[in-house]
Amino acid sequence: MRLTILGGGGFRVPMVYGALLGDRGAGRITEVALYDVDADRLAAVTRVLADQAAGVAGAPVVTATRDLDEALRGTDFVFSAIRVGGLAGRAADERVALAQGVLGQETVGAGGIAYGLRTVPVAREIARRVAAVAPDAWVINFTNPAGLVTEAMAEVLGDRVIGICDSPVGLGRRVARTLGVDPDTARFDYVGLNHLGWLRGVHVAGRDELPRLLGDPALLGSFEEGRLFGAPWLASLGAVPNEYLHYYYFNRETVEAYRTARRTRGAFLVGQQSGFYTEVGGAAAPGPGAALAAWHRTLAEREATYMAANRDAAGLGERDEADLESGGYEKVALALMRAIAHDERATLILNVRNRGTLSALDAEAVVEVPCAVDANGARPLAAEPLPLHAVGLVAAVKAVERAVLRAAESRERADAVAAFALHPLVDSVSVARRLVDGYAAVHPGLGHLGR
Repeated sequence: MRLTILGGGGFRVPMVYGALLGDRGAGRITEVALYDVDADRLAAVTRVLADQAAGVAGAPVVTATRDLDEALRGTDFVFSAIRVGGLAGRAADERVALAQGVLGQETVGAGGIAYGLRTVPVAREIARRVAAVAPDAWVINFTNPAGLVTEAMAEVLGDRVIGICDSPVGLGRRVARTLGVDPDTARFDYVGLNHLGWLRGVHVAGRDELPRLLGDPALLGSFEEGRLFGAPWLASLGAVPNEYLHYYYFNRETVEAYRTARRTRGAFLVGQQSGFYTEVGGAAAPGPGAALAAWHRTLAEREATYMAANRDAAGLGERDEADLESGGYEKVALALMRAIAHDERATLILNVRNRGTLSALDAEAVVEVPCAVDANGARPLAAEPLPLHAVGLVAAVKAVERAVLRAAESRERADAVAAFALHPLVDSVSVARRLVDGYAAVHPGLGHLGR
């Protein structure tokens, strides 16, 4: 089978390729096509993948191209992980928001809206090319904001686009380990939107083990989310929130931590990854194994500093080694592809169209919930209703996503202002107008939205 990776020069592509190298089952991926608009980044990642494949019998053949149709032609699966505007765009998103005293994080608040406005038009065009060139392909979307972008692509591709994120999986695994439970034997009751969800149950052999965790302050303080939110708040919620909800529950503290930080997360990644791509993607190819070694060094630093501002706001130190493991989005992607290609039934937390799962939202709204996956794709499983406090947040943020979709289509300033003004973390319509003007000034593709 053939897998096309859009954003093939992206830093996390070696994770996906590493998962493919470990898949020795029948009907596995044998060809990987990398697509990116940046030739230097493509060259760097291709060298890392070559190091990974060295000595591995039957390693998937890697090709690289800057022609989208060429990358899509004949493919079975499309993995979309593009970044419109690059990391420099992310850093600009953060600066504009902080100048107005609001959060500029990549997927949450003003920064996520700006990123969505830039990304949705590109995602829609990619969906149209997939429909034209590879109509039988399945699209796995990891492009952020993942729920919003998946919903935009579903306008064209319907249920053949499925969004994935490693945050719910990582949360579930950390909670299960804290409870002394094998994550692979547990059933997780998780529900919400991408980067806006709650773990409400950890079921093992018909018993929900989560109340045991919520009633034990010592256990709650022994893993990342427990320390981040604090035992009293988690006990009050009766659930463990996705780490991104820290931006909502502790917004003032997080904005202040971002404001006083030496540099924002986006600015840090710009510097860190530019060093990696310069080292590995230059005209002179590094020696055998050098590209992969450089990638591992950069990855370790990246993971150790993840959500550092939030930990600072919570008075925490460096991340514990046990919390450095991500949810493994590459493993989720591999499990999803195998379930579809070989009708290997699986239950995975995915971003799919609601279809009545959450009564507060319409059928077409993309939600993040456990899904049953087989050769026919992913179907959301039934879920208990959300409590009112969660309904309010989910409905408000979905309204923002819909406003972003409208603004990306209409190119009207009023629609963009509405997207910002409706967000729970933007506290004034006047601030929303200034945000639109600020983003129009720094992003050429949004210039039409300025005054």
